[in-house]
Amino acid sequence: MSEATAAQPLAAARVAFTPPLHAPQLFGHLAATAVPGVEAWTGGALVRSLALPGGPGVVRVAPPGPDEDAVVVELLSGSPDDLPAAAAAVRWWLDLDVDPAAVDPVLARDAVLAPLVAAGPGRRVPRSAGAAETAVRAVLGQQVSTAAARTHTGRLVAAHGTPLPVPVAGVTHLFPTPAQLTAVTAAELALPRTRQRTLLGLVAALADGLLALPPGRPAAEVREEHLAALRALPGVGPWTASTVALRGLGDDDAFLPGDLGAVAAARSLGLTDGARGLERRSAAWSPVRGYALQHLWGALPHPINALPVRR
Repeated sequence: MSEATAAQPLAAARVAFTPPLHAPQLFGHLAATAVPGVEAWTGGALVRSLALPGGPGVVRVAPPGPDEDAVVVELLSGSPDDLPAAAAAVRWWLDLDVDPAAVDPVLARDAVLAPLVAAGPGRRVPRSAGAAETAVRAVLGQQVSTAAARTHTGRLVAAHGTPLPVPVAGVTHLFPTPAQLTAVTAAELALPRTRQRTLLGLVAALADGLLALPPGRPAAEVREEHLAALRALPGVGPWTASTVALRGLGDDDAFLPGDLGAVAAARSLGLTDGARGLERRSAAWSPVRGYALQHLWGALPHPINALPVRR
């Protein structure tokens, strides 16, 4: 099937946010971790597919300028009637509801983080389209590079995701649903056997309703019930569960003290040495430790911290 050029959007909407917004961190992270077939960085903008009420759709969002207080969501394919749903999905995806005035002053009370906050105010939590997608991507990303995680996830998308009627700007599929992923077999997974078992166990639990919560901030007790069930699955540790809490369920205080990048940044900053010390130090950053994590990741060179170079 031929690919739509999508030069003219079907519909567009402005989605307001409270400035500042650190676009290189937010859009750079999402571009660097984009799943082939589902997400792409092209023409200086993020493009991704979404399951919308009227069927599959594709949206495009460019980074806002430093003086802007809204992003423009362009619906490139799908039903124009789904524009409000697409705009709401992008609001969640880009964490546009957060008020930096409620986050940055908390982190700036730490003398070590204060210069990072001053240099990069308005950092957001880069999210995915929902908790189930986040969980699958997190398991595939366990102990591998960003590039390897993209490769593994892209293969699942190509094999089990719903193809779009017409590819748009390099986007070809919807991310597979838990029901679709139950067709995955260990033989097709180029992963260690323990990781294969973890993914297959996760998929079965997701198909049974684990993490079947709407994007946003569900009641804390409901969220914790689901996360406790997630943590009980073999092969799902604190890093994976906290990633799901932060990027899939909107828990602003979720933290990853064992994340290798976070630990390396903490050492380079003289914050602490090791995961246990970082966990203790992070108590002072509550209830917005997830945003502290974005500053830690931004403290060391990595592709997630900058917009891709346009060619």
